[in-house]
Amino acid sequence: MRALLVVNPAATTTSARVREVIGTALASDLKLEVATTEYRGHARDLARRAAESGEVELVVSLGGDGTVNEIVNGLLHHGPDPDDLPQLAVVPGGSTNVFARALGLPNDPVEATGALLGALRAGSSRTVGLGLVSGTPGTEDEGVPARWFTFCAGFGFDAGVIGRVEQQRELGKRSTPALYLRQVARQFMADPHRRKGTITLDRPDEEPVPGLAMAIICNTAPWTYIGNRPVYASPEASFDTALDVLGVTRMSTVSGTRYAAQLLRSTPERGPRGRHTVSLHDLTDFTLQSQAPLPFQVDGDHLGLRTSATFTGVRRALRVIV
Repeated sequence: MRALLVVNPAATTTSARVREVIGTALASDLKLEVATTEYRGHARDLARRAAESGEVELVVSLGGDGTVNEIVNGLLHHGPDPDDLPQLAVVPGGSTNVFARALGLPNDPVEATGALLGALRAGSSRTVGLGLVSGTPGTEDEGVPARWFTFCAGFGFDAGVIGRVEQQRELGKRSTPALYLRQVARQFMADPHRRKGTITLDRPDEEPVPGLAMAIICNTAPWTYIGNRPVYASPEASFDTALDVLGVTRMSTVSGTRYAAQLLRSTPERGPRGRHTVSLHDLTDFTLQSQAPLPFQVDGDHLGLRTSATFTGVRRALRVIV
């Protein structure tokens, strides 16, 4: 099988030596080309060229969730076609690796490489659904390019937290659970919209859901990890269905603390609940519209402020080796 290994040299949990060992192991079973990313968006460009060449059968991501997201967007530049596009494989190298872990892969990159080689030899793969978000027609965001995401997107509070974490990492701070928890507290104190939500969720042939202070869109469960602990915002979310949404209409000090505790104690059977929460399952098409610009993120990548976003849940979008 002809394969392209896309390596992010800035991946936080792999060294040059580990990356060399992984490349050597994969080359024993694959006709392997190795490409190292050099700029933001490079993994997307490499994956797009691989898909358009018609010669590459497999693209392997060695990096974090951001690298996976770029590769997916490159592979699906012309739309989903799981039967003809190159397959995707993931070797986790980032700090959280939500997509890889949600697929059931070990979080250690060497162990994950062994699992990947075993799956390749067994011919084991699955087709997963993905989320697609684009600018909403008739709004100031209508020209924003569409973007695929693998496990989550966020509008409002959680995206603000991610933006703060990215700022700290640019200052040289390490990505740790403690860093995230500190930024959660800071975002909570600074968020001007947490008590009175500005977001309305619109679905075809359904009543609008107004007054959301935050919306978390999940393509799978768990939503994220704090260290080794999985966190379930929408426990029913799955790669085999469309998108799930957890919305929160009000976050006072008391309710915000309660929802944070519920997230920390969440399980595959039970996520956050309460009179200020809205949980929706298996949505194919919906739009989020805010009266004020709010932070926006996909797959843990902060994309700035938005006032609207249109979402599509696409079943059977991409084939993954697992």
